[in-house]
Amino acid sequence: MPLRHPWTWVASAVVGVIAVLVLLSVATNPAFEWPVVARYMFDRQILLGLSRTLELTIAAMVMGLGLGTVLAVMRLSSNLLLSTVSWAYIWFFRSVPVLVQLIFWYNFGALYSRITLRIPFGPTLYSVSTNTLITPLFAALAGLGLAQAAYTAEVIRGGIVSVPRGQTKAALALGMRPATIFLRIVFPQAMKVIIPPVGNEVISMVKNTSLVSVIALAELLYTAQLIYARTYETIPLLIVASLWYLAIVSILSVGQHFLERRYRQRS
Repeated sequence: MPLRHPWTWVASAVVGVIAVLVLLSVATNPAFEWPVVARYMFDRQILLGLSRTLELTIAAMVMGLGLGTVLAVMRLSSNLLLSTVSWAYIWFFRSVPVLVQLIFWYNFGALYSRITLRIPFGPTLYSVSTNTLITPLFAALAGLGLAQAAYTAEVIRGGIVSVPRGQTKAALALGMRPATIFLRIVFPQAMKVIIPPVGNEVISMVKNTSLVSVIALAELLYTAQLIYARTYETIPLLIVASLWYLAIVSILSVGQHFLERRYRQRS
């Protein structure tokens, strides 16, 4: 005989009623101004801000994955200097909030007015004003990408460590080179552990791009702020930005699910 769970049905009914009431309230409350939301949903300025958000996400994640992989390998190296440098980098960039890093990079010209490349005790090869070189876009990529590399390095290191050490020893005994062992044996197996947290990092990066609004870079949120500063339609524009964030994260979540399933099937 199947067990009866009356309280489960009661709880489900209560949650269902609350959900319906919330949806009705959101749909019928005129303060949400849904016609305004619909008008701005595909506005040219909003779409330009959305494209900038996607560009920042992709560029920062590519930077974070590339540098993070190098840092993870350095952290696992038997060379004390490489391991220490990697540890110090990860410790620093994970400790300082990303918002602080963005503001720091944006104001880097206060420390060095010019960036100069020269041969020691020789001629100057290149010199440029720091404010000319470090634009808001450069500051955003530096702040997001360098911080992301620190988090990604620990994710990749955890994936590499999860692969049994005996497989590396067996490959070495067969005469395989360390680089070949890493690329063909260790890293493919580590991917099963790496993909879920990296997928979460990508989703977090989409949301973290909103932080660059403090340095006046016109991504999705800042674009919405520029519009409602002119029209005073604050709530509808924030809803538009939120809906686009929800759409992006939903698509990425579906992609992450299928990628995880693919690697599980290959194992």
